[in-house]
Amino acid sequence: MGPHPHGWWIVLHLTLFVFWLGGDLGVFYSSRFVLKPSLTPQARATALAVMSGLDLGPKVCLVLFLPSGVTLMALDPHGASAFGIPLFPWWFVAATWVFALAWLAVAVAEHRTHGRFPMVRMTDWAIRIGVIAAMACSAIYTMAAAEPFGVTTNPRWLGGKILLYTLAITAGLGIRRTLRPFGPAFGTLMATGSTPEVERTLKKSVDGCLPYVWVIWASVLAAAALGLLKPGAVL
Repeated sequence: MGPHPHGWWIVLHLTLFVFWLGGDLGVFYSSRFVLKPSLTPQARATALAVMSGLDLGPKVCLVLFLPSGVTLMALDPHGASAFGIPLFPWWFVAATWVFALAWLAVAVAEHRTHGRFPMVRMTDWAIRIGVIAAMACSAIYTMAAAEPFGVTTNPRWLGGKILLYTLAITAGLGIRRTLRPFGPAFGTLMATGSTPEVERTLKKSVDGCLPYVWVIWASVLAAAALGLLKPGAVL
């Protein structure tokens, strides 16, 4: 048996899964030190810097997961065409990569500027909302239609995977909204020191993100399982 025809793309896709989840675990662990009142403000600032650095990895993985997934779908002989017509022609795959790299540039800029430039933040939000809408529609159609896009291999597992990806992006936006009070409170901590009110705001902001974090972890793990097992697929 020879090598898989697109094995390296599968390796990339799985690597993105691993670093997405692993990076998120690192962010969660370091956030516990940010919330420790017993540490000095400088030590907590160092923990925050580590947390922020680790958080860039999952953001990169989230974005690149889209074009790597589209590339795999285009290469898959079981679902790459319908009625003899390619579902994912080369120009569509190339356009997806161009879009994703542009989105990645915006996401990295937003991460590094920490919201100091409203236009960058708004652009990133708009892109994510657009991706959420498009992916949700594609996922629902793929799971509901008898032969979505004329594909006869029962790709409902793929619809579920796309829906989970959409859910993870949505949860990420929930985290951003929940963390909005964090920045001003941490700035107060660094400027004037800890107070009960500052500690409550920090803890409420960070711990309020936990339900969204759990949704992301569950979505990433479930999407990985669907991608590997492909339940119900006729291959």
